[in-house]
Amino acid sequence: MAKLGAAVLVCIVVLALDVTAGILGIEAQAASNKTKKVSILFIQCEKPVQKAYQLGLAAAVLLVVAHAIANFLGGCACICSQMEFIRASINRKLAATTIVLSWIALIAGFSLLLAGAMPNSKSNTSCGLKHGHTLALGGIMCFVHGGITVAYYVTATAAAHEGA
Repeated sequence: MAKLGAAVLVCIVVLALDVTAGILGIEAQAASNKTKKVSILFIQCEKPVQKAYQLGLAAAVLLVVAHAIANFLGGCACICSQMEFIRASINRKLAATTIVLSWIALIAGFSLLLAGAMPNSKSNTSCGLKHGHTLALGGIMCFVHGGITVAYYVTATAAAHEGA
C-alpha cells in the first residue's frame, strides 16, 4: 500500500511540474505578444521582453525536472531487440513505447520553449524571421509531456512489479 501511495505522489509531482511549465510557457507567450512588432513579409522586428525570457526559461527547466524525476524513479524500460519486444509483457511494451514518446515530447517542448525565450534574452530590438507562437506551443507540449510521462511511469512501475 505504501508503494501505491508513493507512485501516486510521483504522478502528482510530475503532473504538477508539467502543468506549471505549460502555464508558464503560455504566460511567456502572452508577455511576448504585448511588445510592439513591425513585420514586413517574413521579417519581424520586435523589442525583447525580459518577462517572456524568464517565464520561458523557467518552463523549460520545470519540463526537464519533471522528465528527470519520472525517468529516474520509473526505472529502465529498455527493450534492446525485436525478439525481446515480441516476448515482453504488455506493460513492458507500453513502457518502452511511452518512454520514447516522452523523450520526443521533451525534445519538442524544450526546443520550442528555448526558441521562443532566447530572442527575448537580448537587450535591444532585433529583427529576424517571424517566431510565431513558439512559447505557447512549447507550453502545450508540456501538457502533452505530462500525460505521456505519467503513462510511462505507471507502465514502467507495473512492469517492474510483474516479476515480483
